[in-house]
Amino acid sequence: MRTVAVVGSSVAGTGAARALRRAGFDGRLVLVGDEAHAPYDRPPLSKGFLAGTLGEADLALLDPDDEADLALELHLGTRVDHLDPRAGRLGLADGRELAVDGVVVATGGRARRLPGTGDTADGDTVETRGVHVLRTLDDALALGAALRARPRVVVVGAGFLGAEVASTCRGLGCPVTLLDAAALPLAPVLGERVARCCAEQHADHGTDVRHGRSVAGLHTAPSGRGRRVTGVELDDATVVPADVVVVGVGITPNTEWLAGSGLRCRDGVRTDAGLMTDLPQVVAVGDVARHDVEGPAGTVGTSRHEHWTSAGEQADVAAANLLAGRTLVTFRPSGYFWSDQYGRMLQLAGRPGPGDRVEVVDGDLADRIFTARYLDGAGTTTAVLGLGSPRAFGRLRRAELGRVRQPA
Repeated sequence: MRTVAVVGSSVAGTGAARALRRAGFDGRLVLVGDEAHAPYDRPPLSKGFLAGTLGEADLALLDPDDEADLALELHLGTRVDHLDPRAGRLGLADGRELAVDGVVVATGGRARRLPGTGDTADGDTVETRGVHVLRTLDDALALGAALRARPRVVVVGAGFLGAEVASTCRGLGCPVTLLDAAALPLAPVLGERVARCCAEQHADHGTDVRHGRSVAGLHTAPSGRGRRVTGVELDDATVVPADVVVVGVGITPNTEWLAGSGLRCRDGVRTDAGLMTDLPQVVAVGDVARHDVEGPAGTVGTSRHEHWTSAGEQADVAAANLLAGRTLVTFRPSGYFWSDQYGRMLQLAGRPGPGDRVEVVDGDLADRIFTARYLDGAGTTTAVLGLGSPRAFGRLRRAELGRVRQPA
């Protein structure tokens, strides 16, 4: 291959660029990103950056020395419009074309919005002031500016992003209500016992937690030429007053630009277990990749991983297979992720099953500082977890790693 283009400039894209060079690719390496900002790290957006303890420079994924070492050709603020694999060309929205021999799809996704507050099917945008999502640096800048007045905040979605935003807003002194339609958010990931502990931690810090409640609509008032949110109406007709609403209900993978390319795209770009698509010159990594999951008897399903760690783990696999033109190695996620909430780090390695038993190894759930292991019906460790105990978690992870069932 003479030219490889990486489409997407977040951690998955920059990780793929580094992996290609590590794998020995010495040709032209192009990185295309639709944001004008230099490549940056997303996890701090909901934490230190939103809180004001980190600046834009702290988020940088590449410095000038990195760019020089990678011999990276950057095209930022540039949207890719289409891929023509037969001609070996990427079409850019400004009319330019790039001749390529290989492509890494790392376009991630965009934040889902509440109906009537964002992009509609015909491409129009309805602006409701005070309603925010948090996916990009610009999103974080806008939300951070809105939080300076210490407004009443309603966070819709109590997954990890919503939980982190709620934590940060409380740390800034904002009154916060955390909503989720699930009776016990995070239970599918952490199990009921630990998920309940996480919900109680919100209440410990003064967050108004309302689970099992969905959003029926927004209350707004005229504001200039538009409207501004004043409250969130729930499915039981309760209205929660709000000056700022933050929506954290997942992402939609960015695959529209691949229409007509021959790639299968449904809730992501479909790949095999080695992150190879149906086209041998195209791989996908990061939030946009929906990869085959391999079991003892072959493919048992597909999965998308929206964690920072997974994006990095996928890079070396995708790079090796792209340069080989076929699948030589497969992606086996470590199952590790972390989340910072209320000054405590939650860490998990492995993947607990829905019926696994939680055994506390050190500390106490009631104190919100503990480590634990997950055990299946046979007593086998499937995962380890720590809350507020990073060192103890590290020791437990090292001790149990050989016995932790590797997630598919």
